Amino acid sequence: MADVITSVRASAPLVHCLTNVVVSQFTANVLLAAGAAPAMVHSAEEAGALARVAGGVLVNLGTVTSVTAQAMRVAVKEAAAAGRPWVLDPVAVGPLPWRTELAHELLESAPPAVIRGNPSEILALDGGGTGGRGVDSTDAPVAALAAAGALARRYGCTVAVSGPEDVLTDGTRVVRVANGDPLLPLVTGTGCSLGALVAACTAVTDDALLAATAATGLLTVAGEIAASRSAGPGTFAVALIDALYELSPDQLAEALNLR
Repeated sequence: MADVITSVRASAPLVHCLTNVVVSQFTANVLLAAGAAPAMVHSAEEAGALARVAGGVLVNLGTVTSVTAQAMRVAVKEAAAAGRPWVLDPVAVGPLPWRTELAHELLESAPPAVIRGNPSEILALDGGGTGGRGVDSTDAPVAALAAAGALARRYGCTVAVSGPEDVLTDGTRVVRVANGDPLLPLVTGTGCSLGALVAACTAVTDDALLAATAATGLLTVAGEIAASRSAGPGTFAVALIDALYELSPDQLAEALNLR
């Protein structure tokens, strides 16, 4: 995982983010601090061209509209045609039918490298739940492990389930990342930014489980460092960007708590 982060910083992969408007600036800053290059392009007229040349593509359904949905369809199609990895963040899938249908449509059009979501979203995406409370999960990560494995095998991808202890699987291997801090979910955009970091890491390794775990480890260990410097969520958000920038691959490897 340290090698993955080293490769991201050495190559500065371009990450095409079709993402939540609430978190676009924060996501861009997270990518820059981690060593990647963000691009926020949401038009269908340009999404395909950028997806073909990007190192990785993030599709985040947080504030999806009919206009951005078309851009997502184009980006996924062109990314797949060009052999570029894409990551699905199925925000609020389950209780909202239209975006749930869109998520399934995108998955069927071209399997992603990684699906990254909270436990309720993963359960709903697999058909075994109704989703959480808006964008918040009402389930524990361990409860979504079977659903994550089923989705991973169905689409030949990795599924990363976020929570107090992150659980990731490619349908065969299972990794648990027991790092992080309670302040992480109190800052808007940390989960969405994790999806972008995953996309950056998929650009430098063909092992999607390794990429997703490296990104998860980077964000959660940086969260621990940021929490030690912060008075609350406001200062934590700034400290998190600094910690991502400062955290060395060797420090990451030493601090990771994997199970």
